[in-house]
Amino acid sequence: MENLGALSILLGLCLAIYAVVGSLIGAWKQNAFLIKSAERAVIAVWGLVTLASGILVHAMITGDFRLVYVAQYSNLAMPTIYKFAAWWGGQAGSLLLWNFLLSCYALVVVLQNRNKHRQIMPYVTAVLMCTQVLFLVLICFAANPFEVLTVGKGITAVPDGKGLNPLLQYWTMVIHPPILYLGYVGFVVPFAFALGSLITKQPGDNWIHTTRRWAIVTWLFQTAGITLGAGWSYAVLGWGGYWVWDPVENASFLPWLTSTAFLHSVMMQEKKGMMKVWNMVLVSATFFLSIFGTFLTRSGIVSSVHAFAQSPVGPYFLTFLALGIVITTWLILDRLEFLKSETPLESVISRESSFLFNNLILLASCFAILWGTMFPVISEAVTGEKISVGAPFFNRVNIPIGLFLMFLTGVGPLIAWRRSTAESLKRAFLNSAIGGLLTIGMLMAFGMRHPYALMSFGLCMFVTLTISSEFYKGSRSISNKDGIGMFPAMIELTHRNTRRYGGYLIHMGVVLCFIGFSGAAFNLDLTQEIGEGQTMKIGRYTLAMKNITMGENDNYVWRKAMIEATVDGKPYAIKEPEGRVYKAQNEPYHSVGIVRALNEDLYINFANTSVDGKKAVIQAYVFPLVSWIWIGFWVMFAGTIVCLIPSKVRLEYARTQVVGMVEKNAIPVEK
Repeated sequence: MENLGALSILLGLCLAIYAVVGSLIGAWKQNAFLIKSAERAVIAVWGLVTLASGILVHAMITGDFRLVYVAQYSNLAMPTIYKFAAWWGGQAGSLLLWNFLLSCYALVVVLQNRNKHRQIMPYVTAVLMCTQVLFLVLICFAANPFEVLTVGKGITAVPDGKGLNPLLQYWTMVIHPPILYLGYVGFVVPFAFALGSLITKQPGDNWIHTTRRWAIVTWLFQTAGITLGAGWSYAVLGWGGYWVWDPVENASFLPWLTSTAFLHSVMMQEKKGMMKVWNMVLVSATFFLSIFGTFLTRSGIVSSVHAFAQSPVGPYFLTFLALGIVITTWLILDRLEFLKSETPLESVISRESSFLFNNLILLASCFAILWGTMFPVISEAVTGEKISVGAPFFNRVNIPIGLFLMFLTGVGPLIAWRRSTAESLKRAFLNSAIGGLLTIGMLMAFGMRHPYALMSFGLCMFVTLTISSEFYKGSRSISNKDGIGMFPAMIELTHRNTRRYGGYLIHMGVVLCFIGFSGAAFNLDLTQEIGEGQTMKIGRYTLAMKNITMGENDNYVWRKAMIEATVDGKPYAIKEPEGRVYKAQNEPYHSVGIVRALNEDLYINFANTSVDGKKAVIQAYVFPLVSWIWIGFWVMFAGTIVCLIPSKVRLEYARTQVVGMVEKNAIPVEK
């Protein structure tokens, strides 16, 4: 089976190269047969990569320990779900997953556009398959998942494998990497259409309309992947944090920032014919940052608990990035005449300028994070000394940027197009600004003094009031006109313009996330050794150790502490944090106890045992408002789904157009 898997990858590489060459020559020669043949090659690549992926997954689940990859990342004692997740647990398997998802995206694009966009489709196919060639080359020549164990000239096998890293044996890691990769990989589709539009000098914004849904869906996958990663870090690593500005965390965040900027500026191009160059730059930057993030994870040039070990894949990525950036830059500069804005910016105080400032701030954050992430590598190359940049640098830079973005989130919905007057600004923002200031004043009266937290809560109230006022005014108008209740009117309002009001819901999700982020200013933590019958106190909680038990199963040895939490002498919760040591890897793992609540989480970790083995080392934390981060994501998720639903006005307009065409072309019947 391993030979069939390796052969599938090699044949897939040959067909992907053919698809690139056939598409380009077919477009150059106007040969429809060659173009169609290249598209069929894309379908064949999908079939071959799917076959190879199925073979590797089957080997993982059945325990075919003749394969080096299976022996490294699977073992007999692992639950089946984690044997499946071991597909992406290592370098070679994760690259195969990248290939599989990319081939699925390419298949959907080709099938969707069989009879559409025929002028640019050859170039779209070529870009998709160029990216596919890169990752197939990596599997064939740098990280082959079908390499076998050998002794001399014979193939051998080990009785059992090492198994998946214990930190990855958690439910979110079964879905986090594929969802994050769906975001990473999906950004190639808008980029491919943008490049095809540049090459063919397409007039208008057809590529924007074609790829808008792709961009929204891939942005949603990236958002979900980042949030799941934060949730995994919070629940598994034992220190209670959800973000530490790790290089690989940053690598996933960079394309999210540029894609967020792209989704905002796309509206400017659609409504006003502005920011065409911006959009080309942003969609290209998003794609190349996705590739760059994959390079960071796999090359070993940065130190990270998330990164794979040192490997030879770096030069392949760098070559692809260098060629891709040079070609894209040349195309944008050469086509500037076709990217001129149709409408000039009339005033700094306008909705157009707020979109522009939003983009500039997002890009500033992106540059700061990229600079901080790469600074150790740059400093080592220049001075020979690796100077690390930690969380304090990223927080100092990005907290003010984040607060300004929150301000723009509130300004954008209400500021007028083209030009705003002092009177219109007062009418739009006075009540919301007063609400924000009152919030700050009330929090200060209750003793809060942290400046960034005060600003954040005030801005959250400001944005909440601006968005709420938009929903209220529109719903009240519909309610009065149609004689329906406010809630049905709000649903009707949202359905009439799903993109606008879905966007407002996404902004509300961001507000809720910022509430959760702001709570970090008031975190509490305490580490203490306690034995049975002893207690420790943190914040308003008293933690009493009831007992310590131990045991083992086929996969790991465990030690568990039963801890009762009380508040003012009243029972609050009982949690059993657990420390494990996995047998195959001899590595520790912490299963923490978390009591989740809207106001704060109580977080308990069984870190270790005392030297005499009679006491447990307990790490206790109190995390105010952290649950609002996860709630905020679900609101963002709901808002994104609303954005993907066609607006009622657009649907009615489309029906009118169809009916008009039918009536215009109808053949009269003779009487």
